[in-house]
Parts: sequence; structure tokens; C-alpha cells
Amino acid sequence: MRAVLKITYLFVFAACISWSGVARAQAFDFYVFALSWSPGFCAVDGQDKDRDQCAIGARTGFVVHGLWPQNDAASAIDCPAGQRPIPRPALEDARDLFPSEGLARYQWRKHGGCSGLAPSAWLGDVRRARGAIVVPPAFANLQSELRVEPEEVLRQFREANPRLRPGMAAIACPRNIFQEIRICMSRDLRDFVPCPQVVQQSCRARAISVRALL
Repeated sequence: MRAVLKITYLFVFAACISWSGVARAQAFDFYVFALSWSPGFCAVDGQDKDRDQCAIGARTGFVVHGLWPQNDAASAIDCPAGQRPIPRPALEDARDLFPSEGLARYQWRKHGGCSGLAPSAWLGDVRRARGAIVVPPAFANLQSELRVEPEEVLRQFREANPRLRPGMAAIACPRNIFQEIRICMSRDLRDFVPCPQVVQQSCRARAISVRALL
């Protein structure tokens, strides 16, 4: 009887953890940290998604798109439904990272919860990842559109971040417009790591447009 009660207690305890919205950590090997270049995002499809980010005169540059748990042999891990929401104080603290609260909430539900961290801890890791990346000086005050090879953007990021080597980052360029850079980082966010499957999906255009700040 005691054994039955013990098993029942453990089942209820596990269910309560699940119902509380704390995701079980899924096995993953590294993070992909995605930095979105706002002028490119806005040029492709952002005007309909985030008017504040894409407003003329906002001069919004790189913003966080997401921090995605990923396996060596697969794409970013999508979380099951039922993640608990990010508390309001944590959202307020993250306003300088994500361009909107909606994106922060979406990224937590879709990817962040799979880390097994609480929402505030995951947002803390997002901040750590952002703090570990040095943005190349050329993007600080870009006044006019550039036409460059995708490799040139990657090269500038490698120069600004000496530990970032070839094979550790990729470019997204829908419609041949630079939209974001995806940088592969270790689970503890202390190192950049090789990620062949991410790099395989990098932009293959001969030249891309790097849009100027709005």
C-alpha cells in the first residue's frame, strides 16, 4: 500500500511540475543566438509585424530575434505547448533586448522553454549572449545601403569577435536582403562552437543588400 501511495505521490508531483509550465529540459547540444538587423527585417516583412521597430527615425539596428536550443543533427527545437508566461517584471527587464514584448513571449513559448530554465533565467541567458557579441563598427551608424557578399558580413563579425571562426555563424538573406546573423554558442554561452548544419543553411547569394538605418 505504501508503495502504491509513493508512486501516486511521485506521479502527482511530476504532473504538478508539468502543469506549472516549467518545461522539462530537452536534450540539446548548443544554442543558436539570432541577431536581427532591423532595416533588413523591416524591408522584407517587418512593416506589418512591428511598426515601432520599423518606424522611420527609430534607427533601430541589431535586436535579439532568439536564443534557440539546437541539436547537432537537427534544427532548432520547438517546445511543446503549455509554457508558463514570462512574468511582467522579467518582460520589463528585457525591453532593451527584444524589439517587442510579443516577440519575447513568442520566443520563450517556441524555443526558450525547451532549455529547462525558468523564464527569467532564460532571459538572463539571452542578455548574456547579447553581451558576448561585439557588433562590427560598420553597423553602428550605417547611413546608406551596401551591396556586399554574405561572407563580408561574416568576416566583419569575426574581426570584431576574434574567437568566432569560420563555420560558427550563418547569414539569413530572404530576397537577397541581409536580415540576421545566427551565431552558434555553447550551452554555457562561454564559447562559440562549430555548427555545420546551421552553416549549411547560410545565405548563398552572390551579393546581398545591407539596408541603412531607418
